[in-house]
Amino acid sequence: MAKEKAAPVMEIGEEEPDFEGGSAQGPPPTVGEPPKKIMSVSDLPGISEGIAKKLAEAGYDTLDQVAKARRIELQEIGGIGEITAEKVIEEAKKALGMGFERADAVMTRRLAIERIGTGSKELDALLGGGVETQSITEAYGKYSSGKSQLAFQLCVNAQLPKEQGGLDGAVLFVDTENTFRPERIIQMAKARDLDADAVLKRIFVARAFNSDHQSLLIEKSDKLIRENGVRLIIIDSLMSEFRSDYIGMEMLARRQQSLNRHLHQLQKLADSHNLAVYVTNQVMEKPGILFGDPTVPIGGNVLAHQATYRVYLRRSKEDRRIAKLVDSPSLPDGECIFRVTEGGIEDMK
Repeated sequence: MAKEKAAPVMEIGEEEPDFEGGSAQGPPPTVGEPPKKIMSVSDLPGISEGIAKKLAEAGYDTLDQVAKARRIELQEIGGIGEITAEKVIEEAKKALGMGFERADAVMTRRLAIERIGTGSKELDALLGGGVETQSITEAYGKYSSGKSQLAFQLCVNAQLPKEQGGLDGAVLFVDTENTFRPERIIQMAKARDLDADAVLKRIFVARAFNSDHQSLLIEKSDKLIRENGVRLIIIDSLMSEFRSDYIGMEMLARRQQSLNRHLHQLQKLADSHNLAVYVTNQVMEKPGILFGDPTVPIGGNVLAHQATYRVYLRRSKEDRRIAKLVDSPSLPDGECIFRVTEGGIEDMK
């Protein structure tokens, strides 16, 4: 009687199939055939055409985006297992050569950074030439300090040609306080002899109704950014919904975790698309400060560490505003005075 053929024994450490059509490492290459060079997301081991399509629809359609993704994001979007997600991210990093690089290579990459003029030469000088791409610039201050006015001005200036201090790009504007006013944009555009209707058509506005909605708008914005040439993201204001949704000390840790993820998503978009991020922020007064200005921004250390540039705005006499550079990785602290006029942000005359 013929012996029954024994079932294959799985070796210790061998992985179970984790996706349709093979193991987490993908089907073995043909003997003697060199491994396939990874050029796109669909080339990654463990990624079928169906999974690649799901990832692309969610904005993960390049190796760079997959390499910078979190494991849980790929699991949820692609419907893949934890082991597969980890290997996919690792292979994407290997394909891109992510790791240590020489500082001169970093310097070469930073040469691609551009800046948006604010309308004030003094304010531009304070910021090192204007609002920088690949960075998050935060402006905080009390009401009527000029935060939103600067946001409106950047909406216009970002669309100017590069030789005129713009980025020749569109703008994505997240409004959390119902303060976006197209009428003000029209005033500023006409003051610079621009077609106001054309300017408005290149500004994509979304009203955020809570902090989760605000975060979702940014997470789902990648396709809109690519298809419309967006070079500036504005959130006015960043902390308003977080401040409303997370009340009390017992909610502080959850708020900061959610905020941290939101800020990292903004930075990821800034890096991936070489765009600028400008956010406004609310303030509070510290009762323990007896001497000096007790005004401090909200958001805690999470925002303080993630914002590349922090600017404190306060109102002076008449239409004058004072801007103070509080934090920058490369610029010294300083102050300047600018004006908020009917035509927009201007220098003192």
